[in-house]
Amino acid sequence: MSESTITSKGQITIPKAVREALHLDVGDTVYFDLRPDGTVVLMARNAPVESLFGLLKRTGTPIAIEEMNPASLPDE
Repeated sequence: MSESTITSKGQITIPKAVREALHLDVGDTVYFDLRPDGTVVLMARNAPVESLFGLLKRTGTPIAIEEMNPASLPDE
C-alpha cells in the first residue's frame, strides 16, 4: 500500500509505484470517484481516444431490423 501527505494547498503527490502501475506521465488527467461507503477510486485518463478504435468490433453476420422485430415482440 502506498501513502501520500496532503500539503497546505490541498495537493498530494501520487506515489511512484501508483504512477508506474497506471502509466501516468506529466500532463495526464486523473479522476477521483467518491463511493457511498467512503472509499475513493483513482482513475487515469491518459490514453488517447483513438486507442478505443475497434474496441467494440462486431462479429458474426449482420441482420436486418425486420429480422430483429419478431424477436422483440411479446408472445401472444
